[in-house]
Amino acid sequence: MYAIVKTGGKQYKVAPGDRLNVEKLDAEVGAKVDLEAICVVDGAKVEADPAKAAATKVTAIVLEQFKGEKQLVFKFKKRKNYKKLRGHRQRLTRIEIESVGSAKADKPVAKKAAEKPASEDAE
Repeated sequence: MYAIVKTGGKQYKVAPGDRLNVEKLDAEVGAKVDLEAICVVDGAKVEADPAKAAATKVTAIVLEQFKGEKQLVFKFKKRKNYKKLRGHRQRLTRIEIESVGSAKADKPVAKKAAEKPASEDAE
């Protein structure tokens, strides 16, 4: 099960357990936030009507508040001796999707050590 959610003027495809960076949300680290679903896909069933899809609850946990990479903005006009260089760092929030509707993220399971293959006695 996955959903298309809208936050910060952008749309993201999310499933339980996904981590993504979105524009800054006003929430403390560790807080749970609800996201607005605009489309929900559950196997063969697709709910594309935003009014009906909004009834599906998409919850996420705030992992971190941080600033993104610096974006350079360079303005230039040839033969006019006009140059401006500015920088911008967007404030972002890293979230982890906890559940989409009734589907919850599975806990990470420790991987078992690879088993050794049995020795071959074909000779």
